[in-house]
Amino acid sequence: MGGGGREAGGQASQGDSGKSGRASRGDSAQRTYGGVSADERRAQRRAALLAAALEIIGTQGLAKLTVSGLCAEAGLNERYYYESFDSREAVLTALIDAIAEELAIAIVAAVGTAPKDPRETARAAIAAGIHVLTDDPRKAKVALVAGMATPELRTRTTETVRVFARMVAAEGIDFYGIDDPDSDPAIDFRANYLVGGLVQTLTAWLQGELSLTRDELIEHTTDVFVLLGEDLARRLT
Repeated sequence: MGGGGREAGGQASQGDSGKSGRASRGDSAQRTYGGVSADERRAQRRAALLAAALEIIGTQGLAKLTVSGLCAEAGLNERYYYESFDSREAVLTALIDAIAEELAIAIVAAVGTAPKDPRETARAAIAAGIHVLTDDPRKAKVALVAGMATPELRTRTTETVRVFARMVAAEGIDFYGIDDPDSDPAIDFRANYLVGGLVQTLTAWLQGELSLTRDELIEHTTDVFVLLGEDLARRLT
């Protein structure tokens, strides 16, 4: 009986080991597939949905952005939509945020490599931002048109404008060596005025309301930024 007990125990141990091995292999399969982790696959599906949303909005219009249409464009089952998003507004918010991040990266890179001259620095930043939105017109349509689609998206767009206004203010403070940037609210006022005005001007230009080439748009915008920036710097330094 003692030997039988040991044998049964040994069999149970082997069975547990086999189950453990299968579970381990199952966990591994959940973690990786074809060398790609589950998190990476989710990120890839999310990126595919955002790329599909950009294509639909940019070429067909916001009204065509539906769950079924989005998943068909992305080549994904509809269940994967709900893995990343719970509403159309969530898709638009994520897409607007992605474009804003691309804009910020391009502008910071342009400023970092521009000659240390007020006009050259301003022109480099403005050109970088305008090129991001106009080299791929779909991005401008999302950022400037879809961003106004609902009150919540308008709020998000306003917050994004403020972020870029703070970038402009910080760059001006650093460039002109303003010692006490909190001493004059005109810094924030002008930064918000410049960025908000640029958004409105770019929207009008994209809608064909301004008879300017892209280079002319960049040059005129640079003129305004430099004029207001240098005037303020003279007052505060």
